[in-house]
Amino acid sequence: MKLRSVRGVAAVVLLIAASTVAGCGASPQVVTLTIHYSGFDRTEVTIPRGVPVTFVLVNEDPIDHEWLIGDEEFHEAHRSGTHERHDAVPTEVTVPALETVSTTITFDEAGSLAFICHLPGHEAYGMVGVLTVTG
Repeated sequence: MKLRSVRGVAAVVLLIAASTVAGCGASPQVVTLTIHYSGFDRTEVTIPRGVPVTFVLVNEDPIDHEWLIGDEEFHEAHRSGTHERHDAVPTEVTVPALETVSTTITFDEAGSLAFICHLPGHEAYGMVGVLTVTG
């Protein structure tokens, strides 16, 4: 699945302002996912294709988590990966204990992707969800 992305709150504000000024038909959306007791509060999310979506990831746990979104091949590579932190790619986010992090992604193709925390034992515990891109 091809992705276009923007990171950071300042970039999100600029993106919203630019799309409003330009009269862009795609309104940015915000999806908040809260992590509590090593679980996502929502395990199914549906968004439209071609619309910037800001994912606000709220970690209420006293331990770090991660939010990685992609297809099965992507997740298979991360299950055995050795990344200590994820910060450079919008689809790979570390969410420190008791903090909130956001990332903005535009999905250009319809389909389903999984979002998973691949820290040891977290996926098996149930830190898994499905994102459906419509349209």
